[in-house]
Amino acid sequence: MEGTGEELKKSNSRFKVARVDFVDEIGDTEQKKIEPLKLVEPDRSITDHVDRGPESPSATFSISGDTFSHSYDTSNNKTCAMMNTHEALPCLDHYRNIFSATGELKSRPTLAQLHEEMDDDDVRGHTKDPLMSREEMAAADAAIADPTDKAAQKSKGAPKFGWIKGVLIRCLLNIWGVMLFIRLSWVVGQAGLGLSILIILLSAVVTTLTALSMSAICTNGEVKGGGAYYMISRSLGPEYGGAIGLVFSVANAVAVAMYVVGFAETVRDLLKVHNALMVDETNDIRIVGVITITLLLAIAIIGMEWEARAQLILLVVLLIGLVNFVIGSFIPPTEEKRIKGFVGFRGDVFLENLSPSFRDGEEFFSVFSIFFPAATGILAGANISGDLKNASSSIPKGTLLGILISSLVYLLVAFLLGGCIVRDATGYIVPVTVAQVMMSQNVSTTTTTATAAVLTIAPNVTRLPVPESVFRNCSYAKDGVCLYGLMNDYQVMEMVSGFGPLITAGIFSATLSSALASLVSAPKVFQAVCKDKIFPYVHIFAKGYGLGDNPRPAYVLAFVIGLGFVLIGDLNAIAPVISNFFLMAYTLINYSCFDASLARSPGWRPAFRFYNMWISLIGALICLMVMFVINWWTALITLGIVSALFVYVHYTKPDVNWGSSTQAHVYRNALQATLKLISVEDHIKNFRPQVLVLSGHPDNRPALVDFVSHITKKISLMVCGHIIVGPPNENSRKIINTKSAYARLHKKKIRAFYAAITSPNFRLGAQNLMQTVGLGKMQPNTLIMGFKSDWRNVQPTEVVDYFNVIHDAFDMKYGVGILRLQEGFGLDLDMETTLLNDYNTEDELSDDDEITPDDTPPLPGSSELVLDKPGSSELVLDKPGSSELVLDKPEASAASIVSTEKHMVKVHIQNGPGKSKNKINIEVIKSMNKFARKQKRGTIDVWWLFDDGGLTLLIPYILTTKAHWRGCKLRVFTAATKKGELDREQRQMATLLSKFRIDYKDMVIVDLAKSPTEESQTDFQMLLKDWVLDEKNGETKEMYPWKTTQQELSLLKEKTNRQIRLGELLRKRSSEASLVVMSLPMPRKSTCSAGLYMAWLDTLTKNMPPILLLRGNQTSVLTYYS
Repeated sequence: MEGTGEELKKSNSRFKVARVDFVDEIGDTEQKKIEPLKLVEPDRSITDHVDRGPESPSATFSISGDTFSHSYDTSNNKTCAMMNTHEALPCLDHYRNIFSATGELKSRPTLAQLHEEMDDDDVRGHTKDPLMSREEMAAADAAIADPTDKAAQKSKGAPKFGWIKGVLIRCLLNIWGVMLFIRLSWVVGQAGLGLSILIILLSAVVTTLTALSMSAICTNGEVKGGGAYYMISRSLGPEYGGAIGLVFSVANAVAVAMYVVGFAETVRDLLKVHNALMVDETNDIRIVGVITITLLLAIAIIGMEWEARAQLILLVVLLIGLVNFVIGSFIPPTEEKRIKGFVGFRGDVFLENLSPSFRDGEEFFSVFSIFFPAATGILAGANISGDLKNASSSIPKGTLLGILISSLVYLLVAFLLGGCIVRDATGYIVPVTVAQVMMSQNVSTTTTTATAAVLTIAPNVTRLPVPESVFRNCSYAKDGVCLYGLMNDYQVMEMVSGFGPLITAGIFSATLSSALASLVSAPKVFQAVCKDKIFPYVHIFAKGYGLGDNPRPAYVLAFVIGLGFVLIGDLNAIAPVISNFFLMAYTLINYSCFDASLARSPGWRPAFRFYNMWISLIGALICLMVMFVINWWTALITLGIVSALFVYVHYTKPDVNWGSSTQAHVYRNALQATLKLISVEDHIKNFRPQVLVLSGHPDNRPALVDFVSHITKKISLMVCGHIIVGPPNENSRKIINTKSAYARLHKKKIRAFYAAITSPNFRLGAQNLMQTVGLGKMQPNTLIMGFKSDWRNVQPTEVVDYFNVIHDAFDMKYGVGILRLQEGFGLDLDMETTLLNDYNTEDELSDDDEITPDDTPPLPGSSELVLDKPGSSELVLDKPGSSELVLDKPEASAASIVSTEKHMVKVHIQNGPGKSKNKINIEVIKSMNKFARKQKRGTIDVWWLFDDGGLTLLIPYILTTKAHWRGCKLRVFTAATKKGELDREQRQMATLLSKFRIDYKDMVIVDLAKSPTEESQTDFQMLLKDWVLDEKNGETKEMYPWKTTQQELSLLKEKTNRQIRLGELLRKRSSEASLVVMSLPMPRKSTCSAGLYMAWLDTLTKNMPPILLLRGNQTSVLTYYS
């Protein structure tokens, strides 16, 4: 349709839609009914559009004059099918921060908004789990904050640097530091030109490999402030990041001292030449160093813009000094320079300097350790990543180019030094010695006498050339020590240069620029560490000031550390210390790249392609090897410090989620192990009870969850199954929210999974859980659930569902366990309950706790908490509705029902319709932590009546190996098969247990042949009264399938009497046990009704301590073979 659309407003977003045209053939009638599709611009000004960051190419589509709009800022479409949809075009805001607290960011429509018919309020109220960390959210909020916000203006006004000014210049200045002008000549003299080139190239290889890895990491998303710390922590996690963040901050602070001492040495030498030393050579270095580092601190505190201007000026001065040296090396040397070792370019000098000449205990790697800190400048740009315009692009480009340029310059200077300067030169020779040497070399007496006379009478007059054999012989020097040459004169480059003061200026520029860069880097990195709150008590250093968010407290801390090392006053002593610290950082940067690649996470998509995971690994190994070669004990100390910090952060577990490769590895390893487990054949010796416990939400039945966790802790699988009964379309969202369940399990240190499912009824839900929970061999083989103690008072269909779940479990080859606590596991099952249990595991309510009406304040919300009867143990909510019961931690005698912040149990109750009172048994509250505490010394009575494969015996044994049950001993009860053979059967059972290697305290053979008492039979009949089919009144099995018939009672009379008799024996022999584990009666299909079976279970378990009815799947889980 021509002319039906308008061009969208221009956007800063990279996604743009210029025009939308629809070409379709429709009739005239339809054209009258359907107006052309119009694109309506969002209601915001151009100014707002620019200030608030990139807008999405959004539009509101209008049909038939009805424009549909929504509360979120993305575009809303109304389709021609007359169905409301809220589609949005791709937009940067959607991926930056979808949970902006300010509401300024646009967010894509939720799945519910697109899929469900919901009110606007419901849509806005729908919560989602965050996909981004808090610091990322905060950064995104700051990026789109309102222009009137002072904080936003502050951030907007901060200086941002490009790749040249922010990275390249900083890297060059840091790499061309003190080593270039002061120590490179010494390196060439010690190691020779050949090994010096190898040292430079080895440093370049290490730094290049690290730069490649760093480029891959920093192009895998936006890089915030913190440089190397940020990259390592976001790649490997807070453990590695926190450790290297502190170490790297200290290393940069110490590097400040190294560069300042290099500067101070130059000043000292100048004072020495002019005979103007203040105290002595060492103390003058300290005095100048203290003054210098103080001035640098002032420049750094002023702000990054001033620091950047100073760096640019220093680079110009340094380049002039380098050019001056190169030109000077080609100028023929004067006699004064000649006797100081500068002889001009000569082949014999080059060949002589080609081989090493190590002295004073030096060797290759000790010289390498002195030189290598020069290479640490590659991180100068990355360290201020937060101040770069585009860190992801600037860091790779500036760093790699900086390494190339600086390495070439180092090689050039090394060649020039090795080709024109000798290793040793005296620089000054007494005249008489010259005369003697010349005479010994058959120089004429007349010439000798004249020369001696000239040198003696007029030493400042132009002298005759001194033979090279004289000025290179240190025995002819003053005090017999050569003070000049590559090996002895750190200022040799100044002597060679065309104009010496320019080299001095270059030295000042190189040392001061490197010191200034390190003094800025250390606080910036440490500020990033403090902002992440990985370590306690350091938050004060996270505070920033001014437009650039300058970390002034961190500057002061770096100044103090640097000042301490400046007072050492020895450059050669400081350099090896920081070498290992920087090498450790390089090792982790390389390993970060390798680890991220190895994890194969879809989120690892670096824009920088010129890297390889194996090259990164080689780089990490080289860095680690060099650490030990340089100084093995310093390397061990560095590793020890990093390891200690790693263990600390790992133990404290800071609340951060950065999507690190460590998390990716956890998934990858779990997946591989699960797949590998499939090919492992099952064996009895490796059997583990993998339990699906029907606990509901872990808060609902804490005692049941705690008990099962004792069985599976550290040895097997545990899954908390939550069946939400109701229409799936109404409850589907409840099963998605698993955070609260896992938070509860994590708080109680229970290693378990949580699986929620929605189903029309309990049985279908249990079937689905048993069929679908688990992967491969990691599937439950045992079902444990709580006893349905209210089975007589609920709808019979609920009882049938519960009963049929037992049948279904056996059909699926599950073992089945039913745990009963006399106090119950929580509130009534027909209530929506949430139990927030904050008790310490060692706290417990005393047995004599009582609550009187005087101790009971009214609950909030107009509901009153009263006692049903004086002296009773029940609390009654006087009015229906939502209310809260809070039990305080018990003190001396009574538990006061008051709200406290710690040690309390909260019970939120939502009453069902039509209920006027809800009773809460105090014993229920007390029993919620029954298994969270260590059990008192006692016994676990095992009634292993029938051979189920050994599960009834194995689980009690596992419990006795756990800390909570270690004080309990096993007592084994078994049934006699023949009257009068109890002793023989007891010996047989003892032999069997011995072969199973299961220790027990007592062995008891019980006689089940006796009939139960009349009283017990009467009690059973009363229990079953309402569950027997009344055939006289026309009741049929089809009408009441849960009821039992007289025929069934007659058929199962013997079995019923056995259950009644067992109940008597249980109450007689095991009423004082800490736990009773007994064989679960096996219900036969189509023979035993739900009512009769529940009566059996009730008879067995009533008035008993905690009792677990357990039955295996008739497959052996115990063996006595090795």
